[in-house]
Amino acid sequence: MPGATVGSIFYNNGNTDVSFPAPTQGYSYKTSSFGVSITPSMGWFISDNTAIGASLNLNPSGSKTTYEFNGATYKKDESTTFNFGIGGFARNYFGNNSSFIPFGQISMNFGISSLNTEGFFYGGSGSGAYKDAYDGKSSGGFFINAALALGLTKMLNEHTGLDIFAGYNYSYSKNTVKTTSTRDDGANGSIDLTSISEPTNKFTNHGFMIGVGFQVFLQAGK
Repeated sequence: MPGATVGSIFYNNGNTDVSFPAPTQGYSYKTSSFGVSITPSMGWFISDNTAIGASLNLNPSGSKTTYEFNGATYKKDESTTFNFGIGGFARNYFGNNSSFIPFGQISMNFGISSLNTEGFFYGGSGSGAYKDAYDGKSSGGFFINAALALGLTKMLNEHTGLDIFAGYNYSYSKNTVKTTSTRDDGANGSIDLTSISEPTNKFTNHGFMIGVGFQVFLQAGK
């Protein structure tokens, strides 16, 4: 039973304008983000209705936010994440004599996670102007996902089915990001202060998911 699941795929791009009563001046910021979660899998039927299998997890994502004042960007924060892992699943079909076959599935995957961050901030004015910047790269990142789903497989022909499902998803990731921060007093391109830190980011999420996928059903020996 080879197949793949598209858990999510998205791209967002938005602008926000913030204004205040005079004489305070406002600002604007732009946010963009993307994410893809693809899980190719291979399963084997251990009975007429129950299959177990293995899967891969590919999940790149990223976000960027920029702040502008009078047409100039004074702040930027950007991050990119990539998860790659392996896992397993167990699926049970409730019947097999219909073009719509309900199923339940439990799955878990885990693997390595990488996180890169960068950004800057311009502050002050005149002789007191400065630029703060940072650049971080993670090492030894780890993630784990677990999911419980209920759905329907729509049989398109004898060997191919389209999955539509909904369920609960738990995810956890941990990254230690070695971050280099710099201070440029005068904002003239000359670095006056450099510091290095290694913050650890832990992320836990409980979510509701809706997804689509496909399955191919092969006869034994084919």
